[in-house]
Amino acid sequence: MAEPLLEARAISKSFSGVHALRDASFDVRAGEVHALVGENGAGKSTLIKILTGAETPDSGSLVVSGQVVDHLDPTSAHRRRVAAIYQQPSLFPHLTVAENIALALERSALWRRVDWKARRQRAAQLMSEAGAAIDPERLAATLSMPEQQIVEIAKAIGADARVVVMDEPTACLAEHEVERLFSIIVRLRSQGAGIVYVSHRLQEVFAIADRITVLRDGRVVATSEVSEVDTDAVVRLMVGRALDAIYPARAAAAGEVVLDVRHLSNAALGLRDVSLRVRAGEIVGLAGLVGSGRTELAETLFGVAPASGGEIYLRGEAVRIAAPGDAVRSGLAYLPEDRLHHGVVPEMAIDANVTLASLRACSAWGLVDRPAERASAARHVDRLGIKTPSVSTPVESLSGGNQQKVALARWLETRPDVLILDEPTQGVDVGAKAEIHAIIHELAAQGLAVIMISSELPEILGMSDRIAVMRGGTIVAELPRCDATQETILDCALGHAPAPPASH
Repeated sequence: MAEPLLEARAISKSFSGVHALRDASFDVRAGEVHALVGENGAGKSTLIKILTGAETPDSGSLVVSGQVVDHLDPTSAHRRRVAAIYQQPSLFPHLTVAENIALALERSALWRRVDWKARRQRAAQLMSEAGAAIDPERLAATLSMPEQQIVEIAKAIGADARVVVMDEPTACLAEHEVERLFSIIVRLRSQGAGIVYVSHRLQEVFAIADRITVLRDGRVVATSEVSEVDTDAVVRLMVGRALDAIYPARAAAAGEVVLDVRHLSNAALGLRDVSLRVRAGEIVGLAGLVGSGRTELAETLFGVAPASGGEIYLRGEAVRIAAPGDAVRSGLAYLPEDRLHHGVVPEMAIDANVTLASLRACSAWGLVDRPAERASAARHVDRLGIKTPSVSTPVESLSGGNQQKVALARWLETRPDVLILDEPTQGVDVGAKAEIHAIIHELAAQGLAVIMISSELPEILGMSDRIAVMRGGTIVAELPRCDATQETILDCALGHAPAPPASH
């Protein structure tokens, strides 16, 4: 058996007296993909931060290429050819792609004259190796989340890393982009690199990994060859119980049309001639490849970027939405894809986050009624099953699934008629995913009109009553749930099939 490239031995770590890891051991060998799975709060993030030097363990040891390492920080990890691709990209927004890559890879004297041409050429080559045609001169601030992730992958390729830690690398990638990432992983593995692959998407784990380690409550409960276990066994190890249904069945009872979008366009965002109706109690899934216009449609409806043409009707009345405040007053709510930057304020408490979009309802004369604010938050904590010791707990201390529930609670507090959800289960574990799905079904059953954007086709198929497929900034097909398959959706998204007629 080959000696591990990187090994953690009996690692323990606590934060404010709470055990994040207890005697956890893990290793990755040359030429393998070792998957690390577990529910949010199981200790995965803490373990990979220790493996990459971002955190220091309380006890235990790290071994890199057969040598015990007394102290590992990000700089020494990079020197030892350990690279990390985290779920939230760490690019400098006001620098170009080439400059971000150079900052990560170039190690030379400060007074050296910069060869800008060579820097751009290297960035272009690395982007090509990552399978993307992203201009090295583009500012990072203009990149979508998937594009930022691809730049992070290019940085790891450029570092010639022997160990690459990937934390939810496909969380915001479309199907074809996942395939491109897998081809990169296969190439790195064939070159002798070891890949630590952290993902909530078990189908990906079984497609790409050689071994799998399951964490629960900070402990390693199993390490197995992927060929020796199945999805059901892994889920039971992760959550301590069988998970009967990730996509619960429900009887849809759609009512009157709540949202009626007619020939909507947004020249600035590339949105053109979008028409869509959503009824009370209906979940409409919005499918399409990254860049197809799904998020752009959500942002236009919510007034983040006002429409340049077309009409929006809510409950039969024409409305003008020039800003998010107009959308909230009209009865729209929007839970964006990037919850840490736009969904919640991590440093603020749960109660302050919940009432942030509806402060007028719990304030008078410019002062917040704190008891009323706490009472509102407590109702949502109970309703949504948010796991927290108190409504005064900072959101940043919660697991990803519970952070997502807090973000959802903020918009439910505005009592909307239409709820737009952009990747609502991105980066959450299978247990939290099932809980969020059940919440969405309950909200629809109560008469809310729901638009759900997801890059996971099984989620779109499992949750939607009707599916609208986007391509090139417009809706090219609408499919009833009974007629939709992953193949038909993908064919419409890629333009490989004639669009079925729209049905409202």
